[in-house]
Amino acid sequence: LWTRNQVNWVRVPAPPQRRIIEKKQRRKRQEPLMVQANTEAKVKGRRGRRKPEERIPLMESCSEHSLCNSEYQGRRERQREISDWIPPHPSQSSLLFSGSLTNGRRSQSEEDEDDEEKDDEDEDFKEKDQDILMYFREEIDSATSPSEECSTPLSLNLDDLEEFVLKPAPQGSTIQCRITRDRKGMDKGIFPFYYLHLEMENGKKRFIMSGRKRKKSKTSNYLISLDPIDLSRDGDNYIGKVRSNVLGTKFTVFDNGMNPDKKPFVPETAQLRQELVAICYETNVLGFRGPRKMTVIIPGVDADNERICIRPKNEHETLLTRYQNRNMQNLIKLQNKMPAWNEETQSYVLNFRGRVTQASVKNFQIISEDDPNYIMLQFGRVAPDVFTMDYRFPLCAVQAFAICLSSFDGKIACE
Repeated sequence: LWTRNQVNWVRVPAPPQRRIIEKKQRRKRQEPLMVQANTEAKVKGRRGRRKPEERIPLMESCSEHSLCNSEYQGRRERQREISDWIPPHPSQSSLLFSGSLTNGRRSQSEEDEDDEEKDDEDEDFKEKDQDILMYFREEIDSATSPSEECSTPLSLNLDDLEEFVLKPAPQGSTIQCRITRDRKGMDKGIFPFYYLHLEMENGKKRFIMSGRKRKKSKTSNYLISLDPIDLSRDGDNYIGKVRSNVLGTKFTVFDNGMNPDKKPFVPETAQLRQELVAICYETNVLGFRGPRKMTVIIPGVDADNERICIRPKNEHETLLTRYQNRNMQNLIKLQNKMPAWNEETQSYVLNFRGRVTQASVKNFQIISEDDPNYIMLQFGRVAPDVFTMDYRFPLCAVQAFAICLSSFDGKIACE
């Protein structure tokens, strides 16, 4: 770019692409439809022309005791020691409104599982011209008690981190975590890093896992590691991966075992990989633009509350194939909770109990078909690059983290 300064010509370098995109995102959030936090006692009427039914706001209904107005205080995701981060106290009773970010487009790819693959771009850096508009509202209800679930217990044994992240959560407890997305740097703008921290009862947090999207992948492919820096597949801390199909609508999560297709070329003592979870995304059910429908298949648990190992030797034994063939022996089917219609507010409502404070198409709750009131996994945005992740038995940390990573990926076929 060239600008004229008095009589001299001065060359001004063009800003990086990442900064341009960030400015575009900030402008979108400041549009009138992106309603911000409102501390007034009354809810103002919606402005502008009436939206069609498929764009009716999706709201959150929960008690004032559960309002969580946490602030993220700096990135320390590359430090494994326990930090001194203490969440602030909830603010006074208020009505909170948040606008959603746009949903990105999926990667253009062919199905393959390993290397020699072309670049995929992160969905939040390829946003559509039209925003997916959904709103969440936290309503004041003094008669409602705080969360009935127990938060992360102090008695968790984190000495063996690998054992902890692969072990189902203790029954009767909710493990509260926080996911931070790091998009700083040349590569991270397109292939961000994700860091999972455990929120302790004493207000501190503990690093658990990290994940990143692979750069050379024909399909969306995420690596999961127990180290915040070493996220290579050949590293000692590699714990598993998330792999998608061509359309980005079906995901399979593996541990760090060996691929059965490569078995003839590896030692006989090598253990075949486990399939930990399968995720299927379908067209949303509340209209053309709205929440995505999710189906999650996980291995069942035995009498000792240990996960049953599923080690497929061929395509017919995989979780996805068994689900499609309705062979659900030793498997558990989960789905995302559909919002309920509220006649008073004329909106769809979901109760996140204050753990979600910003609207996003990625926000979801995973429940069982048999017990819709038992929320096994809850995920939602609290800041532009900060998300909460709460999971319960029978899910383990790797399963929960992998499901959330799949939600970050673009799925234009489901929009």
